[in-house]
Amino acid sequence: MPHKSNLKLVSVHLPEKYVECLERLVEMGLYPSRSEAIRVAVRDLIRRDLWRQRYTTKRRMTA
Repeated sequence: MPHKSNLKLVSVHLPEKYVECLERLVEMGLYPSRSEAIRVAVRDLIRRDLWRQRYTTKRRMTA
C-alpha cells in the first residue's frame, strides 16, 4: 500500500450488495480491509483499461 500521505480520500456511493461482497472478501482474509480491496480493484481497472487503450493506439499506428 502507498504511504498514507500519498493517499487521497474519495467518497463513493456503492450498492449495498457491493459492500456486502467487500465485507466477505475481508472476512475470507483476502484483503485486510474494504479500503484495500477497493484500491486493488481500482488499480486493476486502471491497468486494464489504460493497457487496452495503449494497445489499440499502437495497433492503429502500425496498420
